Amino acid sequence: MNWHLAHRFDKQAVLVADRHYNRQTIGSPQYMPPGRAFCLKAKAEQGEAVWGTSWPLEEYTRHEWAGAWMCSIFRNEGAGRSSTMIREAVAATRFWYGEPPALGMVTFVNPKHVREKQDPGHCFIIAGFRPVGFTKIHGLIALQLLPGKMPPPAAAIGMNQVLDL
Repeated sequence: MNWHLAHRFDKQAVLVADRHYNRQTIGSPQYMPPGRAFCLKAKAEQGEAVWGTSWPLEEYTRHEWAGAWMCSIFRNEGAGRSSTMIREAVAATRFWYGEPPALGMVTFVNPKHVREKQDPGHCFIIAGFRPVGFTKIHGLIALQLLPGKMPPPAAAIGMNQVLDL
């Protein structure tokens, strides 16, 4: 497991999040949307990474996958193989939240901001996510990982200590 438990105000994670293309307010002290959030960070000799799973309430969701866990942010700056890190983050999300919702996990990719890549969302596809359409408002690519394709739950570094409290 490459991931360490973090929180939405983690200073190291915020700095990495500031370099993500979907960051709305660079320099904000937190990097996750309001509501339920699960945050991870990774630091390796070669780089660092940040992950955020949000679980918005269905009544506040404006896309077709209401109720699903959302990968709100994933940025990897050389901390490991991206598809492996995604699978580990999903496993840690399962460990934290328990049984996944019926719609599993969804993430959105803006192909306009990943122009240098031939296949936007490729690392998510390698990790098991599948294209399921586009968002109606911004036309983002929607990728989904259903519960049956998720890895088993696994604790991120530091999670066992929190759960033992």
